[in-house]
Amino acid sequence: MRPTDKFSRLASGSSLLLGSTRTSRIISLSALFFAVCAFGAVGVAPLAPDAADLPVKTITQELNLPSLDEQVAALQTNEQHFVREEKVLRGDTLGALMLRLGIDDNEASNFIKTDATARSVLQVKAGKSIRAQTNDVGELEWLQAGLQESGDKPGKSIIVTRDAAGKLSAVEAVAKLERRVEMRSGEIRSSLFAATDDAQIPDNVATQIVSMFETNIDFRHLQRGDHFNVVYETFWQNGEFVNTGRVLAGEFSNSGKLFQSVWFDEVAGNGGYYSFDGKSLKRAFLKSPLEFTRVSSGFSMRVHPISGQWKRHTGVDFAAVTGTPIRATSDGVIDHVGPSGGYGNLVIVKHWANYTTAYAHMSRFANGIHKGSKVSQGEVIGYVGTTGWSTGPHLHYEFRVGNEPRDPSSISVAAAAPLSPNEVSRFKNVAADMSHRFTLLRPERQADVLKVASK
Repeated sequence: MRPTDKFSRLASGSSLLLGSTRTSRIISLSALFFAVCAFGAVGVAPLAPDAADLPVKTITQELNLPSLDEQVAALQTNEQHFVREEKVLRGDTLGALMLRLGIDDNEASNFIKTDATARSVLQVKAGKSIRAQTNDVGELEWLQAGLQESGDKPGKSIIVTRDAAGKLSAVEAVAKLERRVEMRSGEIRSSLFAATDDAQIPDNVATQIVSMFETNIDFRHLQRGDHFNVVYETFWQNGEFVNTGRVLAGEFSNSGKLFQSVWFDEVAGNGGYYSFDGKSLKRAFLKSPLEFTRVSSGFSMRVHPISGQWKRHTGVDFAAVTGTPIRATSDGVIDHVGPSGGYGNLVIVKHWANYTTAYAHMSRFANGIHKGSKVSQGEVIGYVGTTGWSTGPHLHYEFRVGNEPRDPSSISVAAAAPLSPNEVSRFKNVAADMSHRFTLLRPERQADVLKVASK
């Protein structure tokens, strides 16, 4: 049979199928369409056998198709559900937020406003995300919002739900946080915080970098070209950043000298920063008794003689505004607190062996500071002022060995004892992992990766 004869038979046969209803016409046209498509496919198949050589078999079967009304009714019985996520905007109202979430539900709105637990939704900070599910008429089925940030601890979230009977309820739940490890590099062009901003490093991490290395580096005297690498934790919830955690390791090249530090959790539950050879960094003297912050980073450290009756200047002066906190540079015991002639309000801290430090010209002393009290490294002992023989608000700091003033930058103080032999093996594994990460971050390594990628 020729192709044209087949088409004629299909066309004539199709006329018998054309009914008076719209549904039957659609079915008939659809059948005709697929029949033509099937014929076309046979026509272009390069190795298909001649249709005339194949037996022809006719099969007739009645199909019970639903009517158009029945199909529409079936669609109407299938309820739709929609999940949306929106960020809270500054100055947002509950009504505006619910509108963006597609919630058209006065009962849910009143519940959130009046329920003691659900009201926490109104306290969600700007920039945080809220997720909600509604049905096809806008009724709230559930809503979830993060309530607080808590560093490396699980945060809390509020969950509003509607049960099968339509009753709304709210619970406060502990949110599971996802921990990630991030790596960043930076180069000093003007200041530390400018470099961390350029590298998109959070301020909390930048502050920890200072704490890690301030026993070895004076962050007020950084040089252009100094650079650093840092590995730190971040915590996420539902794909949204929650907070930064601890700095796990860092290395800082200052004036051509490389300093490295890695966090290590000891078996006893105590942790601290160590050099890569396993020596603790937590008992060395701080380079500065003033905390380095964004505000103080612009201050300069200067050494100058004090006018008056002093024959020589025996310490280091730190220019700072009145009221700036002063920290003990190492663990010790208060040996003197009170006025002392040209020193003004003076605190002297006795450390181990024959080391002492003195802090002069304070505006006032910290609460609880008295002779014989113990202080820890970094603990605030007083505040910058201009008492005694002083030409302006600043801290006069002295480092003494055997009660003789010495230049603190010229003194090399041994750190605390290294790790115990039982912990050395575990520490080496941690240090090796961080050392590998630093290798990946170094410019020469990144250059090699770019070369390979460009090939």
